[in-house]
Amino acid sequence: MSENLTDAQIIERLEAGLQRMPKLRREIFLAIRLDGLSYAEIAERTGLSVEQVERHFAESMSALCDAIDGRNSAPRWKRILRRVAERRRR
Repeated sequence: MSENLTDAQIIERLEAGLQRMPKLRREIFLAIRLDGLSYAEIAERTGLSVEQVERHFAESMSALCDAIDGRNSAPRWKRILRRVAERRRR
């Protein structure tokens, strides 16, 4: 996470990250985090499989982590390669 960010800056970045998400992904994230719905409940309401809901939620979390760190959301394969490279440096 970026250093020396105020709470207001973190909230601002989270809001921006949420706004950049595709609508369905944002709605799934908010349904899980704010409404407390389960993956199964969301899958039933949206017509997606539970696995698809899980994937959307994971992608939303990754995008928000990137937003807090000040990075634009990159394609999934780039994020995976970046994380592998970070682990190798440790």
